[in-house]
Amino acid sequence: MTVLWEVYFLTISTLLFVLCVQSLQSLEVIYAINAGGETHIDSYGIRYTKDPLTSKVGTGSDYGKQLIIGRINAVDQVLYQTERYHHSTFGYDIPISKDGDYVMILKFCEVYFNSPNMKVFDVVLNGDHTVVTDLDIFEKVGRGVAYDEYVPFKVQAGKLIYNNEESDILGGKIRVEFIKGYRDNPKINAIAVLKGNIEDVPQLGPIPQELEEYNNIQEDEEESTVRSRHTSGPRTPDPYSIDDSSVMLPVFVALGAFIPLLFCLCKL
Repeated sequence: MTVLWEVYFLTISTLLFVLCVQSLQSLEVIYAINAGGETHIDSYGIRYTKDPLTSKVGTGSDYGKQLIIGRINAVDQVLYQTERYHHSTFGYDIPISKDGDYVMILKFCEVYFNSPNMKVFDVVLNGDHTVVTDLDIFEKVGRGVAYDEYVPFKVQAGKLIYNNEESDILGGKIRVEFIKGYRDNPKINAIAVLKGNIEDVPQLGPIPQELEEYNNIQEDEEESTVRSRHTSGPRTPDPYSIDDSSVMLPVFVALGAFIPLLFCLCKL
């Protein structure tokens, strides 16, 4: 029975791969770079060229090569293991010469931090369109897991159109920028721009089940911690908030008992 399930899974996986390759053939690759890395041809046949930016713009890093990246096959690991980051805003210029529909694929993977809110940044397209807001890769998928953002846009008569908003295309190029925020440095692992519809773009598979289980455990622990804080017992009274009358009560009682005694002594 196990063998039959393995054959079934392999058959389904093969069919899905064939369908993705067929859909990709209807797309034209306009631009693809492996940020911080060398030229690489991925499992769909897309050729990602060597990072065109030099050391004068940020830092190219292969720190992620010590990790096995989740959610992606072995052939495409390197696209998420290399990256470029910068202590300031930086970006890439992409040549666009034809009108039509396009999809920009931004590939990310958190290979350094082990918790959320450590690296958070925005992505802006063509100077006017914020296409990704407050991106926290770890919060999305955790550490060492592939994560893609898909940005569909249109080019028409020298204009870039995104979410019904327009911006001018100058010099036949559009620009994608990774905006420096307050939490660490912006980064990118790889970029691809395809001419076609987003429905035809091959996308990442679901997040691994073990990652979801880990996140659920973390959430349960956080909730139980919060509950325990609320049910840990009554709060210690503030000694400075005690009513003055309650403090003076023993004094009044003592005086009340002493006055009759003093009266009796005087009678003697």
